[in-house]
Amino acid sequence: MTALTSPPATLLPVARAADLDPRPPERRWLIDGLWGDQAVGIVGGEPKCCKSFLALDVAVAVASGAPCLRHFTVARTGRVLLFAAEDALGVVRCRLDGICAAAGVDLAALDLDVITAPTLRIDNLDDQARLADTIAALRPTLLILDPFVRLHRIDENVCSEVAPLLAYLRELQRRFSLAILVVHHARKGAGRVRAGQALRGSSEFHAWLDSAIYLRRTDDELTLTVEHRAEPSHGPIPVQLVADGPALALTAEEAPAASASAQPEPAQTPALRIEAALADLGDAVTLDHLRRTCRMRTQTLCDALADLVRAGRVVKSEAGYRLA
Repeated sequence: MTALTSPPATLLPVARAADLDPRPPERRWLIDGLWGDQAVGIVGGEPKCCKSFLALDVAVAVASGAPCLRHFTVARTGRVLLFAAEDALGVVRCRLDGICAAAGVDLAALDLDVITAPTLRIDNLDDQARLADTIAALRPTLLILDPFVRLHRIDENVCSEVAPLLAYLRELQRRFSLAILVVHHARKGAGRVRAGQALRGSSEFHAWLDSAIYLRRTDDELTLTVEHRAEPSHGPIPVQLVADGPALALTAEEAPAASASAQPEPAQTPALRIEAALADLGDAVTLDHLRRTCRMRTQTLCDALADLVRAGRVVKSEAGYRLA
């Protein structure tokens, strides 16, 4: 009788430690400081915190190269694929028009595709295959799914039901080398809890992400906090939903401390920044226009402007502010 032998084992891939890339994938930025290249993650927050506006701003930034929220530099541009499950397509178009106007880009020139199917269920094998085939055909740099709760019929509180869906999204990220941004809700009344732990449902959500952006509203103030798996977190950063004519878009009040290039020189006071901005602009400008140009907190700007007006260096008129 011939003895049974085991088939030869297939070796696992191995690399010398010295040959490993010292930079984790999430350190190669898609948007500097805001989202890692090929990172999976979440834009989270309670209802009515402008999560969808932020996701669309990220989409326009990656597709165009314009700074996200008028502050965060885009490190790599590319095609964006978006599925907006809660908003009508006309609403999505109007919001994108406003964000493009604020960013100074032409929507028609962008590689920004919207999935127009009425539903998409990532707990359904057929829809999983269709989404993968669509990604394979379009090869986007970024996939945005808004929001997670409309993509399934599972219980988000049950780890064993959430984990397979997040694993599917991770598999898409690895298979097609793209970044994935999922909009997800936070629990109501979780303002005192760490932002990542305030996400609704299973703790799998927080464990899964490489990059995350959390929006929180306190009274009338909206702030943004950024978290990464392998980078320091930063924030909160004040943000506002600003209307400028037809443009309606989120704008960061000031650049994050991690972006040294966006900070003023130490010797450049708010008054000097305002005077320099007014000299460049020439004509009288509104307070909001000047705030966005100077990238300065509203209170800091108003205090410095009041001092400049009292000193006679700036003139205030019905048209706005100009150099004396």
